[in-house]
Amino acid sequence: MIQTVADLHSNSLAAPSRRPLLDVRDLKVYFPFHRGIPFFGEEGAIRAVDGVSFRVHEGETLGLVGESGCGKSTTARAIANLTPPTSGEIYLDGVRIDGLSPAAMFPHRRKVQMVFQNPYSSLNPRMTVGAIIREPMDIFNLHSYRDRRLEVMRLMDLVGLNPRYMNRYPHEFSGGQRQRIGVARALAVEPKIILCDEPVSALDVSIQAQVINLLMDLQQKLGVAYLFIAHDLAVVRHIAHRIGVMYLGRIVELAEAEELYQSPKHPYTQALLSAVPIPNPVMEEQRERIPVGGEPPSPDREYPGCPFHPRCPIGEDRCVEVTPHLIGNRHQVSCLKAEPD
Repeated sequence: MIQTVADLHSNSLAAPSRRPLLDVRDLKVYFPFHRGIPFFGEEGAIRAVDGVSFRVHEGETLGLVGESGCGKSTTARAIANLTPPTSGEIYLDGVRIDGLSPAAMFPHRRKVQMVFQNPYSSLNPRMTVGAIIREPMDIFNLHSYRDRRLEVMRLMDLVGLNPRYMNRYPHEFSGGQRQRIGVARALAVEPKIILCDEPVSALDVSIQAQVINLLMDLQQKLGVAYLFIAHDLAVVRHIAHRIGVMYLGRIVELAEAEELYQSPKHPYTQALLSAVPIPNPVMEEQRERIPVGGEPPSPDREYPGCPFHPRCPIGEDRCVEVTPHLIGNRHQVSCLKAEPD
Protein backbone atom coordinates (compact mmCIF):
# COMPACT_ATOMS: atom_id res chain seq x y z
CA MET A 1 0.00 0.00 0.00
CA ILE A 2 1.40 3.38 -1.02
CA GLN A 3 1.61 5.98 1.72
CA THR A 4 0.82 9.63 1.24
CA VAL A 5 3.45 12.28 1.84
CA ALA A 6 1.68 13.26 5.09
CA ASP A 7 2.32 9.78 6.50
CA LEU A 8 6.00 9.60 5.71
CA HIS A 9 7.63 11.27 8.69
CA SER A 10 6.05 8.94 11.25
CA ASN A 11 7.78 6.01 9.54
CA SER A 12 11.22 7.60 9.25
CA LEU A 13 14.21 5.87 10.79
CA ALA A 14 14.54 6.25 14.55
CA ALA A 15 17.35 8.27 16.10
CA PRO A 16 20.48 7.69 14.00
CA SER A 17 23.83 6.77 15.51
CA ARG A 18 26.16 9.60 16.46
CA ARG A 19 29.18 8.40 14.49
CA PRO A 20 29.81 10.85 11.64
CA LEU A 21 29.80 9.06 8.32
CA LEU A 22 30.28 12.19 6.21
CA ASP A 23 32.12 15.21 7.60
CA VAL A 24 32.33 18.33 5.39
CA ARG A 25 34.49 21.17 6.71
CA ASP A 26 34.56 24.67 5.22
CA LEU A 27 33.99 23.39 1.68
CA LYS A 28 34.52 25.91 -1.11
CA VAL A 29 34.01 25.36 -4.83
CA TYR A 30 34.94 28.26 -7.13
CA PHE A 31 34.75 28.33 -10.92
CA PRO A 32 37.29 30.82 -12.37
CA PHE A 33 36.34 32.96 -15.34
CA HIS A 34 37.84 35.71 -17.50
CA ARG A 35 35.69 38.64 -18.58
CA GLY A 36 36.58 41.07 -21.33
CA ILE A 37 39.63 41.27 -23.60
CA PRO A 38 42.01 38.29 -23.26
CA PHE A 39 45.00 39.03 -20.99
CA PHE A 40 43.60 42.48 -20.17
CA GLY A 41 40.08 41.81 -18.92
CA GLU A 42 38.80 41.12 -15.46
CA GLU A 43 39.53 37.79 -13.80
CA GLY A 44 37.27 36.39 -11.14
CA ALA A 45 35.47 33.29 -9.90
CA ILE A 46 31.93 32.08 -9.41
CA ARG A 47 31.64 31.22 -5.71
CA ALA A 48 29.23 28.31 -6.11
CA VAL A 49 29.98 26.94 -2.63
CA ASP A 50 31.52 29.36 -0.17
CA GLY A 51 32.40 27.72 3.14
CA VAL A 52 29.90 24.92 3.85
CA SER A 53 30.28 22.66 6.88
CA PHE A 54 28.01 19.84 8.08
CA ARG A 55 27.98 16.21 9.20
CA VAL A 56 25.85 13.24 8.21
CA HIS A 57 25.66 10.26 10.56
CA GLU A 58 25.00 6.62 9.76
CA GLY A 59 21.35 5.97 8.98
CA GLU A 60 20.53 9.70 8.92
CA THR A 61 18.96 11.93 6.28
CA LEU A 62 20.24 15.49 6.00
CA GLY A 63 18.14 17.71 3.75
CA LEU A 64 19.57 20.67 1.84
CA VAL A 65 17.13 23.32 0.61
CA GLY A 66 17.44 26.74 -0.97
CA GLU A 67 16.90 28.72 -4.15
CA SER A 68 18.20 27.59 -7.52
CA GLY A 69 21.86 28.47 -7.84
CA CYS A 70 22.59 28.47 -4.10
CA GLY A 71 25.14 25.64 -4.44
CA LYS A 72 23.21 22.55 -3.31
CA SER A 73 24.01 20.34 -6.31
CA THR A 74 27.61 21.58 -6.51
CA THR A 75 28.07 20.56 -2.88
CA ALA A 76 26.88 17.04 -3.67
CA ARG A 77 29.08 16.77 -6.75
CA ALA A 78 32.11 17.93 -4.76
CA ILE A 79 31.43 15.27 -2.11
CA ALA A 80 31.27 12.61 -4.83
CA ASN A 81 34.51 14.00 -6.28
CA LEU A 82 32.78 14.77 -9.59
CA THR A 83 33.62 18.46 -9.18
CA PRO A 84 37.01 19.24 -7.60
CA PRO A 85 36.73 21.43 -4.47
CA THR A 86 38.74 24.64 -4.32
CA SER A 87 39.43 24.25 -0.60
CA GLY A 88 38.06 22.63 2.52
CA GLU A 89 38.04 19.06 3.79
CA ILE A 90 35.72 16.11 3.12
CA TYR A 91 35.91 13.01 5.30
CA LEU A 92 34.04 9.86 4.32
CA ASP A 93 33.89 7.18 6.99
CA GLY A 94 36.92 8.74 8.68
CA VAL A 95 39.05 9.01 5.51
CA ARG A 96 39.78 12.32 3.84
CA ILE A 97 38.71 12.08 0.17
CA ASP A 98 38.89 15.64 -1.18
CA GLY A 99 41.54 16.09 -3.84
CA LEU A 100 42.06 12.36 -4.43
CA SER A 101 42.98 11.21 -7.92
CA PRO A 102 40.48 8.98 -9.75
CA ALA A 103 42.60 5.92 -8.94
CA ALA A 104 42.88 6.82 -5.26
CA MET A 105 39.16 7.62 -5.08
CA PHE A 106 38.12 4.31 -6.67
CA PRO A 107 37.95 2.18 -3.48
CA HIS A 108 35.87 4.88 -1.75
CA ARG A 109 33.24 5.14 -4.48
CA ARG A 110 31.46 2.05 -3.18
CA LYS A 111 30.63 3.97 -0.01
CA VAL A 112 29.07 7.00 -1.71
CA GLN A 113 26.67 6.83 -4.66
CA MET A 114 24.43 9.37 -6.34
CA VAL A 115 20.86 9.52 -7.63
CA PHE A 116 20.56 12.31 -10.20
CA GLN A 117 17.72 14.73 -10.80
CA ASN A 118 16.69 13.82 -14.33
CA PRO A 119 15.63 10.16 -14.67
CA TYR A 120 15.59 10.56 -18.47
CA SER A 121 19.19 11.66 -19.03
CA SER A 122 20.89 9.78 -16.18
CA LEU A 123 20.35 6.33 -17.75
CA ASN A 124 22.17 5.08 -20.84
CA PRO A 125 19.48 4.61 -23.52
CA ARG A 126 21.59 1.96 -25.29
CA MET A 127 21.79 -0.34 -22.28
CA THR A 128 19.08 -2.58 -20.91
CA VAL A 129 17.89 -2.03 -17.37
CA GLY A 130 19.61 -5.21 -16.23
CA ALA A 131 22.92 -4.06 -17.73
CA ILE A 132 22.57 -0.62 -16.12
CA ILE A 133 22.07 -2.08 -12.65
CA ARG A 134 24.75 -4.75 -13.16
CA GLU A 135 27.41 -2.33 -14.43
CA PRO A 136 28.57 -1.16 -10.96
CA MET A 137 28.99 -4.81 -9.92
CA ASP A 138 31.12 -5.40 -13.02
CA ILE A 139 33.27 -2.36 -12.26
CA PHE A 140 33.92 -3.37 -8.64
CA ASN A 141 34.02 -7.11 -9.42
CA LEU A 142 31.23 -7.96 -6.98
CA HIS A 143 29.65 -11.43 -6.96
CA SER A 144 30.15 -14.11 -9.59
CA TYR A 145 28.74 -13.62 -13.09
CA ARG A 146 25.75 -15.87 -12.35
CA ASP A 147 25.07 -14.24 -9.00
CA ARG A 148 25.11 -10.77 -10.57
CA ARG A 149 22.01 -11.64 -12.57
CA LEU A 150 20.29 -12.84 -9.40
CA GLU A 151 21.39 -9.68 -7.59
CA VAL A 152 19.94 -7.52 -10.36
CA MET A 153 16.63 -9.33 -10.00
CA ARG A 154 16.73 -8.87 -6.23
CA LEU A 155 17.44 -5.16 -6.52
CA MET A 156 14.66 -4.64 -9.05
CA ASP A 157 12.23 -6.38 -6.74
CA LEU A 158 13.55 -4.32 -3.80
CA VAL A 159 12.77 -1.02 -5.54
CA GLY A 160 9.36 -2.17 -6.76
CA LEU A 161 10.14 -3.17 -10.36
CA ASN A 162 9.22 -6.47 -11.98
CA PRO A 163 12.46 -8.44 -12.57
CA ARG A 164 10.98 -9.75 -15.82
CA TYR A 165 11.57 -6.28 -17.29
CA MET A 166 15.35 -6.44 -16.88
CA ASN A 167 15.86 -6.83 -20.66
CA ARG A 168 13.87 -3.72 -21.50
CA TYR A 169 15.39 -0.32 -22.26
CA PRO A 170 14.93 2.91 -20.26
CA HIS A 171 12.60 4.52 -22.80
CA GLU A 172 10.06 1.76 -22.09
CA PHE A 173 9.60 2.96 -18.50
CA SER A 174 7.84 5.94 -16.93
CA GLY A 175 9.68 8.70 -15.10
CA GLY A 176 8.99 7.21 -11.68
CA GLN A 177 10.13 3.78 -12.82
CA ARG A 178 13.32 5.24 -14.27
CA GLN A 179 14.10 6.89 -10.96
CA ARG A 180 13.62 3.51 -9.26
CA ILE A 181 16.16 2.12 -11.71
CA GLY A 182 18.56 4.87 -10.68
CA VAL A 183 18.05 3.96 -7.02
CA ALA A 184 18.67 0.28 -7.77
CA ARG A 185 21.87 1.17 -9.61
CA ALA A 186 23.05 3.21 -6.62
CA LEU A 187 22.31 0.30 -4.26
CA ALA A 188 24.18 -2.22 -6.43
CA VAL A 189 27.49 -1.62 -4.58
CA GLU A 190 25.94 -1.47 -1.09
CA PRO A 191 26.84 2.17 -0.36
CA LYS A 192 26.81 3.76 3.08
CA ILE A 193 25.45 7.09 1.86
CA ILE A 194 23.49 8.12 -1.23
CA LEU A 195 23.53 11.70 -2.51
CA CYS A 196 20.02 12.41 -3.80
CA ASP A 197 20.19 15.45 -6.08
CA GLU A 198 16.54 16.54 -6.34
CA PRO A 199 15.42 12.98 -7.15
CA VAL A 200 11.68 13.78 -7.23
CA SER A 201 11.55 17.29 -8.71
CA ALA A 202 10.90 15.99 -12.25
CA LEU A 203 8.08 13.67 -11.17
CA ASP A 204 4.34 14.09 -10.66
CA VAL A 205 3.15 14.67 -7.10
CA SER A 206 1.67 11.18 -6.67
CA ILE A 207 4.85 9.59 -8.04
CA GLN A 208 6.95 11.78 -5.73
CA ALA A 209 5.20 10.21 -2.73
CA GLN A 210 5.97 6.71 -4.04
CA VAL A 211 9.67 7.45 -4.55
CA ILE A 212 9.96 9.12 -1.12
CA ASN A 213 8.23 6.09 0.42
CA LEU A 214 10.73 3.86 -1.34
CA LEU A 215 13.75 5.81 -0.08
CA MET A 216 12.49 5.77 3.50
CA ASP A 217 11.71 2.06 3.37
CA LEU A 218 15.20 1.34 2.04
CA GLN A 219 16.70 3.37 4.86
CA GLN A 220 14.80 1.32 7.41
CA LYS A 221 15.86 -1.97 5.80
CA LEU A 222 19.45 -1.17 4.87
CA GLY A 223 20.48 1.63 7.24
CA VAL A 224 21.76 3.75 4.35
CA ALA A 225 22.24 7.49 4.93
CA TYR A 226 21.03 10.23 2.56
CA LEU A 227 22.06 13.73 1.64
CA PHE A 228 18.71 14.80 0.19
CA ILE A 229 18.62 17.92 -1.99
CA ALA A 230 15.27 19.41 -2.96
CA HIS A 231 13.24 22.57 -3.54
CA ASP A 232 10.02 21.20 -2.03
CA LEU A 233 10.21 21.98 1.68
CA ALA A 234 7.17 19.80 2.41
CA VAL A 235 8.94 16.74 1.00
CA VAL A 236 12.18 17.50 2.84
CA ARG A 237 10.30 17.90 6.12
CA HIS A 238 8.98 14.35 5.94
CA ILE A 239 12.13 12.55 4.87
CA ALA A 240 14.91 14.46 6.67
CA HIS A 241 16.09 14.16 10.24
CA ARG A 242 17.95 17.47 9.98
CA ILE A 243 17.71 20.29 7.43
CA GLY A 244 20.26 22.81 6.22
CA VAL A 245 19.11 25.98 4.45
CA MET A 246 21.55 27.33 1.86
CA TYR A 247 21.83 30.85 0.49
CA LEU A 248 24.49 32.08 -1.93
CA GLY A 249 26.80 29.11 -1.34
CA ARG A 250 26.51 29.10 2.45
CA ILE A 251 24.40 27.32 5.05
CA VAL A 252 22.46 29.99 6.94
CA GLU A 253 20.48 27.67 9.22
CA LEU A 254 20.86 24.05 10.32
CA ALA A 255 18.55 22.26 12.74
CA GLU A 256 16.40 19.22 13.42
CA ALA A 257 13.58 19.07 10.88
CA GLU A 258 10.65 19.73 13.22
CA GLU A 259 12.59 22.37 15.16
CA LEU A 260 13.38 24.28 11.97
CA TYR A 261 9.79 24.18 10.73
CA GLN A 262 8.27 25.08 14.10
CA SER A 263 10.77 27.78 15.06
CA PRO A 264 12.82 29.13 12.12
CA LYS A 265 15.33 31.76 13.24
CA HIS A 266 16.88 33.08 10.02
CA PRO A 267 14.74 35.57 8.07
CA TYR A 268 15.49 33.73 4.83
CA THR A 269 14.22 30.45 6.28
CA GLN A 270 11.13 32.24 7.60
CA ALA A 271 10.45 33.64 4.14
CA LEU A 272 10.86 30.22 2.49
CA LEU A 273 8.49 28.55 4.93
CA SER A 274 5.91 31.32 4.56
CA ALA A 275 5.75 30.54 0.84
CA VAL A 276 4.92 26.84 1.35
CA PRO A 277 1.22 26.30 0.48
CA ILE A 278 -1.08 25.08 3.25
CA PRO A 279 -3.81 22.60 2.15
CA ASN A 280 -6.44 24.61 4.02
CA PRO A 281 -7.90 27.62 2.19
CA VAL A 282 -8.92 29.39 5.43
CA MET A 283 -5.49 29.06 7.06
CA GLU A 284 -3.78 29.88 3.78
CA GLU A 285 -5.70 33.16 3.50
CA GLN A 286 -5.13 34.17 7.13
CA ARG A 287 -1.44 33.47 7.53
CA GLU A 288 1.19 36.17 7.15
CA ARG A 289 3.55 36.07 4.19
CA ILE A 290 7.13 37.29 4.59
CA PRO A 291 8.17 38.96 1.34
CA VAL A 292 11.75 38.87 0.06
CA GLY A 293 12.45 41.63 -2.41
CA GLY A 294 14.98 41.80 -5.19
CA GLU A 295 17.09 39.05 -6.72
CA PRO A 296 19.88 36.98 -5.17
CA PRO A 297 23.23 38.72 -5.53
CA SER A 298 25.61 37.36 -8.13
CA PRO A 299 28.07 34.75 -6.82
CA ASP A 300 30.88 36.16 -8.94
CA ARG A 301 32.14 38.45 -6.20
CA GLU A 302 32.63 38.55 -2.44
CA TYR A 303 30.20 40.72 -0.49
CA PRO A 304 31.03 42.37 2.83
CA GLY A 305 28.77 41.61 5.75
CA CYS A 306 25.76 39.33 5.54
CA PRO A 307 25.05 38.16 1.95
CA PHE A 308 21.30 38.30 2.64
CA HIS A 309 21.21 41.90 3.92
CA PRO A 310 20.16 43.51 0.57
CA ARG A 311 16.92 41.47 0.68
CA CYS A 312 16.46 41.06 4.43
CA PRO A 313 13.26 42.57 5.92
CA ILE A 314 14.93 43.04 9.35
CA GLY A 315 18.42 44.09 8.24
CA GLU A 316 20.43 46.70 10.16
CA ASP A 317 23.39 48.92 9.34
CA ARG A 318 25.83 46.51 11.01
CA CYS A 319 24.70 43.71 8.68
CA VAL A 320 26.56 45.47 5.87
CA GLU A 321 29.87 45.39 7.76
CA VAL A 322 29.86 42.28 9.98
CA THR A 323 29.86 38.80 8.44
CA PRO A 324 27.76 36.36 10.50
CA HIS A 325 28.73 32.74 11.09
CA LEU A 326 26.77 29.72 12.24
CA ILE A 327 26.24 29.82 15.99
CA GLY A 328 24.39 27.50 18.31
CA ASN A 329 24.44 23.79 19.06
CA ARG A 330 21.42 21.76 17.96
CA HIS A 331 19.88 24.74 16.18
CA GLN A 332 22.55 26.70 14.30
CA VAL A 333 21.84 29.99 12.58
CA SER A 334 23.95 32.55 10.74
CA CYS A 335 22.33 35.87 11.63
CA LEU A 336 23.48 38.79 13.78
CA LYS A 337 20.02 39.23 15.27
CA ALA A 338 19.36 35.54 16.04
CA GLU A 339 19.70 34.22 19.57
CA PRO A 340 21.67 30.94 19.86
CA ASP A 341 19.98 27.94 21.45
